[in-house]
Amino acid sequence: MKRLAIALIASTALAVPAQAAEVQIAAQNPVIELSVFEQIEVEPDTATVWTGVQSDADTAVEALRRNSAEMERLVALIRALDIPARDIQTSRISLNPRYDYNNRGDQPPRFLGYRASNQVTVKLRDLDRVGEVLDAMVEAGATNINGPNFSIEDDEAAKAQARTNALERGRAQAEEYARLAGYSGVRLLQVAEAIRGSSGPMAQDEAIVVTGSRMANAAPPPPVAPGVVATGVGIALTYEMTR
Repeated sequence: MKRLAIALIASTALAVPAQAAEVQIAAQNPVIELSVFEQIEVEPDTATVWTGVQSDADTAVEALRRNSAEMERLVALIRALDIPARDIQTSRISLNPRYDYNNRGDQPPRFLGYRASNQVTVKLRDLDRVGEVLDAMVEAGATNINGPNFSIEDDEAAKAQARTNALERGRAQAEEYARLAGYSGVRLLQVAEAIRGSSGPMAQDEAIVVTGSRMANAAPPPPVAPGVVATGVGIALTYEMTR
């Protein structure tokens, strides 16, 4: 019976999930609490473009049929530019009635038909080809283009540098506060981090509306300047002032 009881206790202990221990460090002297944000600027390696087509027709079925055919042509051209399928993603499909609200007097809005729209998100990994791709989208029948939005695919190295810089700057600030308060040094008690993602000149809200005249005229590819994007970390530091 004694062996059975021991086995039951052991199995019960194994069934209990492990919990992280909360370590409390007592401070004997006044503490300093700081919030430090460090940002690193790096050259982007990825551009994201939003594009699509919209089609009008008398019936919903015809509008969607036309739109599907035009979208297939656009996506086929994007794929022909050696952009892999994993970097092309449907972001929105819509179908709505159209009305003319410009009637004067008490006349109700005049029904005009239906409008279908299909939007895709395209990720470009060769920034030297962004202008070429935008121009090709227009030639393929894109009726709107948003972007490009530049970013960095892997910013771990930049974030690691940001952590080092933030911690060094935070300690320097804490030591300055301690000196002004009559103490000789500081002891680190706690660090908490908040990750900031990469960001850059957001162009998503700046739409390029493509008109028939622009599609008819063979314009040169638009100039594109990637510039730099920023990524970083924010840390909250707690120091104890020491003698």
